[in-house]
Amino acid sequence: MKFANCYEDVSRAEAYAELEFPGTYYLAYRDIPQIIATHVKGQRALDFGCGTGRSTRFVQNLGFQTTGVDISAKMLAKAQDCDTASDYQLINPGDLSGFPDKSFDLITAVFTFDNIPGPEQKLQNLKALSCLLKPNGKLINLVSAPHIYWHEWASFSTRAFPENKNAKCGDKVKIIMTDVKDKRPVEDILWPARAYRKLYGKAGLCVEQVYHPLGLPTEPFQWKSELKLSPWCIYVLKKSAPWSYSFASIPANYWHRL
Repeated sequence: MKFANCYEDVSRAEAYAELEFPGTYYLAYRDIPQIIATHVKGQRALDFGCGTGRSTRFVQNLGFQTTGVDISAKMLAKAQDCDTASDYQLINPGDLSGFPDKSFDLITAVFTFDNIPGPEQKLQNLKALSCLLKPNGKLINLVSAPHIYWHEWASFSTRAFPENKNAKCGDKVKIIMTDVKDKRPVEDILWPARAYRKLYGKAGLCVEQVYHPLGLPTEPFQWKSELKLSPWCIYVLKKSAPWSYSFASIPANYWHRL
């Protein structure tokens, strides 16, 4: 399936550069400081798929020395316009060879994997990110829950795309962002939790915890589906233990061969 990066576009880059944390996006970031405080130690961070630098600056403001990387030169140009002091680097798809292994205490990927097509490309990137984690480092992968493409939200509309409900794992789905001037549909890739967990295992990662943020009635937003359904899945990932076999999995006659 051919999939073009819809974010390699001047108008999209300009729209994203103006976007902060409204509505449904607020729920993506609201709990991140506490999640990081709970799971992460250290100060060196990589923001993978940083776009115009919103997540990079967010993590940096939490006290991390942060590098943002992206495959879109247009997005990075806007990131550098917004924040000339930070470190933003252009990378080729799937290529993180410019960084030494075991370099980062924290890696964030916020919405990035919504746009990476196919299991092979997703796995390639997850393996590369796994290699960059320090032994006790954590990867926070924030992705869209599949039902975000089936309902109406404070910051998104999908009513124009009823075909989304028939989409299967790996299919394209469309959504409109209502908080930006650019109302062209965004194309994402549907990828459910079970498929993500399978890829994590193949990449040498395991889920330490997963969060599903819900909106609260006291928050100053016109919530739609957010009070009952979480639009986001926030996975906290760590490296899998090198030896994860139990004695029960060893054949009974194994010990007699020693």
